[in-house]
Amino acid sequence: MTDDLRVGFVTGTTPDKWARAWREQRRGTLTLVPVREEEQEDAVRAGEVDMALVRLPVDTDDLHVVRLYDEQPVVVASRDHFVAAGETVSLDDLTDEQLVRPHRSGWQPAAAQLSWPPMTEEEAIATVAAGTGVVIVPMSVARLHHRKDVVQRELTGLPPTSVALVWLRERDDELTQAFVGVVRGRTARSSRG
Repeated sequence: MTDDLRVGFVTGTTPDKWARAWREQRRGTLTLVPVREEEQEDAVRAGEVDMALVRLPVDTDDLHVVRLYDEQPVVVASRDHFVAAGETVSLDDLTDEQLVRPHRSGWQPAAAQLSWPPMTEEEAIATVAAGTGVVIVPMSVARLHHRKDVVQRELTGLPPTSVALVWLRERDDELTQAFVGVVRGRTARSSRG
């Protein structure tokens, strides 16, 4: 067994604190690998990464899942958009808007939607900065791609997204469990339990 561990992470998740703890506690190599949310499950199942920080839901039939934290959804719009006027925005407020990137929940405004090309979160935020439509993303993604020409507001009416650590059930070895321990806050001196 190798002491090398490849951990994937989707945009906006924060593997750094666990990577630091890993380096302090372990001698093995930890490689952090960015993965697109659309490919998060495939990366684990194809063996491109050993484990991944993903956004739920995922198909858990052959995966171990450790739920880590929830993320608040926000709406991002151009600075002169009406959403800039308040602290929070509801889904009802967005009923006449163009959603430039589909939301993973399947929610969409009542207004007829234009046909948008597939976009990354960063591209969607750049699109709304130009004054065209809105995008709904987790708060961490909005902060990561923050621009001076956009605003983000907390969105009510959609549940938060959950971030979890996943890995294949067949790969439940000592190295994997050591990283799970780091993520769960166990130190080199604490017992597993």
